[in-house]
Amino acid sequence: MESQSNDRSPMRVTIHQPQYLPWLGYLDKIDQADLFVVLDSVQFKKNEWQNRNRIRTAQGWQWLTVPVRHRFGQRIDEVRIDATSDWQTRHLRAIEIHYSQALFRDDYLNSLCEALFRDCDSLSAVNLATISWLMDKFGITTPMQLASELELREEPTERLIDICHTVGATHYLAGPGAGAYLNLEAFQSSGVVVEIQGFRHPTYAQCYQPFLPDLSAVDLLMNCGKDGLQRIREQRTTPIEAVKA
Repeated sequence: MESQSNDRSPMRVTIHQPQYLPWLGYLDKIDQADLFVVLDSVQFKKNEWQNRNRIRTAQGWQWLTVPVRHRFGQRIDEVRIDATSDWQTRHLRAIEIHYSQALFRDDYLNSLCEALFRDCDSLSAVNLATISWLMDKFGITTPMQLASELELREEPTERLIDICHTVGATHYLAGPGAGAYLNLEAFQSSGVVVEIQGFRHPTYAQCYQPFLPDLSAVDLLMNCGKDGLQRIREQRTTPIEAVKA
């Protein structure tokens, strides 16, 4: 595809696979972007973050895992939920118990229940429901676009560049490790500026000590409510442009 001109107002996109009840760094990227493209058209990886995440417990942390039926090579948007398992009830019960002392638990349990029990038979739909729920409760208003609705090339960097061109992005906000695997020369030739996220994890009062980072954003929401977004923003540093070494 031809390079796009940058002689226009900056437009920042961030792109990520749909995760289940994602962590704070995930939401931080979305909050900084003008558009969030959900990369639901790539291969599913079981037992990473696409079908599970962690919550805080008195013993440390606990996985919440969405049971799925899948075959090797399936795209994320093709993976179906294992409907024989009452996983929603288990997840809600775990959150109810382990966050019994959290200040804002009762403000959010009912709406989380509604999000989890929507008529969703696919993993992608469940993840989109929980991402949308977290964004709404924190007050993040960034619009979302599904990659599966776009015509894209298969090579990873070309796919990202195609997304940026299709949505009119001048800047692509990537995670801290992106410089190691992205083809920065290809991005430079395409006219899209790659920026690296400057996320720093906030510290806040959890139900148990010591403080544990890198949990589902549910932890911050239950303990700090919607004001948790300000805690993320206060720790954030300005994204830096990625330059090929």
